[in-house]
Amino acid sequence: MRGKERQTQRGGWKEDYIKAKQNTGETAVGLMEFMQGMAGDVKRNQLKTWLKYNQVMINGIVTRQFDAPVEPGQWVEINFTRPFVVFSHHRMSIVYEDDHIIVVNKGYGLLSMGTDSVRKDETAYAILKEYVKKKHPMNKIFIIHRLDRDTSGLMMFAKSMEAKEAMQHNWNNMVISRNYVAVVEGVVEQKSGVIRSWLNETSQYEVYSTQEEGNGQLAITRYNVLDAGHGYSLVEFSLDTGRKNQIRVHAAQEMKHPIVGDRKYGAASSPIHRLALHARTLRFAHPITREDMNFELPIPSRFAGLVKYGTNKNK
Repeated sequence: MRGKERQTQRGGWKEDYIKAKQNTGETAVGLMEFMQGMAGDVKRNQLKTWLKYNQVMINGIVTRQFDAPVEPGQWVEINFTRPFVVFSHHRMSIVYEDDHIIVVNKGYGLLSMGTDSVRKDETAYAILKEYVKKKHPMNKIFIIHRLDRDTSGLMMFAKSMEAKEAMQHNWNNMVISRNYVAVVEGVVEQKSGVIRSWLNETSQYEVYSTQEEGNGQLAITRYNVLDAGHGYSLVEFSLDTGRKNQIRVHAAQEMKHPIVGDRKYGAASSPIHRLALHARTLRFAHPITREDMNFELPIPSRFAGLVKYGTNKNK
């Protein structure tokens, strides 16, 4: 949480001393001028040193540009102790972060958390755990929900036990909407609909759908066809329930249109060499502030390219 200044007080760690100030004026101010107003009699060379070593942020983004404009309403933070920790990973990016939650865009092929057969340091959880502990060794990260390894898109993690428990105990009330976009094989004739079935699992951990009431967990998926062409359909899915492999199974077994690249559930081909399923939107009430948090990612260009151009442009 931003304020005029803050200094953590945990353990033997050399604590961060961070000063923050908001531009409450009506016009943009150059960063160097704005910093001089924050740091008092500090010399200009010291301000440049802080910029050089990643100790200055504008609205949560580290900058080294001394003449960057500080727009009305934006916050500037200066860490007088050490450089701000900057997250960088080729398979995941941070979409939003505060003191209680992190929302990320997870790449396909990356597990949410470890399993017995996969090293735990090769997961979204482990990557974020390392990141928050660079800020302070006592920091923690908690999984709230998961995405399949081969599904990309929006995921949320908690940074505090309070946020974790609030989301997990009130998931159905806190999460307002979750929408996915997928490319499925074939042209879906019915342009929208609701799929309702019960999902169960074989001894080989393969999920299957049945209309036999009570045989498994109730699963409800809504869908809307966005586009179609070249033997593919671009479909938006929204979840009323969150079951394992729910969209993949409903697409393949109830719609009879497997998701492109989903060999496990009957897809015939993999023209873009990945499962064509992406968690595009995530809207929820913030577990602490109850603020409406609404995030949306663009449709992956390779998804749209399949229905526009077919496989020739997507090899």
